[in-house]
Amino acid sequence: MPQVAILDDYAGLALDLADWSPVQIRSDVTVFDRHLSEAEAVDALRPFDVVCTVRERMALPRTLIEQLPNLKLITIVGKSLPNLDMAAASECGVLVAHSNFANPRFSAVRDATPELAWGLLIATVRNLAEEHRRMRAGGWQTTTGLTLSGKTLGLLGLGRIGKRMAEYAKVFDMQVIAWSQNLTEQEAAAVGVRRVEKAALFEESDVVSIHLVLSERTRGLVAEPELASMKPHAYLINTSRGPIVDEAALIEALSAGRIAGAGLDVYDVEPPPPAHPLRLLPNVTLSPHLGYVTREMLGAFYSDTVEAVAAWLDGTPIRIANPEALQR
Repeated sequence: MPQVAILDDYAGLALDLADWSPVQIRSDVTVFDRHLSEAEAVDALRPFDVVCTVRERMALPRTLIEQLPNLKLITIVGKSLPNLDMAAASECGVLVAHSNFANPRFSAVRDATPELAWGLLIATVRNLAEEHRRMRAGGWQTTTGLTLSGKTLGLLGLGRIGKRMAEYAKVFDMQVIAWSQNLTEQEAAAVGVRRVEKAALFEESDVVSIHLVLSERTRGLVAEPELASMKPHAYLINTSRGPIVDEAALIEALSAGRIAGAGLDVYDVEPPPPAHPLRLLPNVTLSPHLGYVTREMLGAFYSDTVEAVAAWLDGTPIRIANPEALQR
């Protein structure tokens, strides 16, 4: 029977959140509940015909794909996966089936990431993580927080998530400004936001929240000059992708107290090493890439995955991102 691997199911919910029976009756399904390094994956995934991924939790570079001789199908969430070598998959004859974000099951749960971003923002400006640790240890309050009402939220990106963040900010009586490479004054004004230049966004904001797609244009977009121009009492929130921020520059700014703190859900390397500096700084509130991780969202992800694997088992693969692999 075909061998199907479900990767990085940290919460152990993959088989509960979708009906896998169309796949299980015709294949052997194995769930991996911890992250595999590339070296571990070479051995662990060698027998598998199908590998099911969840966003960017598992990198699939050429060096790994070429060592998986049985691999025939990779499923991904979204239409592309930045840490998947699509060319290598095509050259090896491995199909890549993407999900269908137009499906109503996805539109019903698209608030997962902005809700997490807003929760992380509040936790960060009120030092909840640090005070939680202190309470657990038997202590009491030592920090002071920031009142959001009357403050300025700077949105780096005003797409779907950015617009939702702007709506939340208005409920909290915040002023909202925004910048991105292609944002116009008219587009910003249409949602009650003032467009500013990038430099002004960092200078004026009390909280900067990042909502951009990682690309060559945005990699390292927030670096030492941007961080240096922020107010000393300002905070940086990143729930988009780690490499948009120069990590070394951020660690330096936080260590030196040049900004008040940061709330991070994403990192250059995920998960970060146990002794990573960001894990140790008291003015950083951390979450383990939880933006999309809700039961509803994962249920939508896995339902799409089942559909794609079942179609492949039927010999009629669907939503193939690399059709050239069909010719191999």
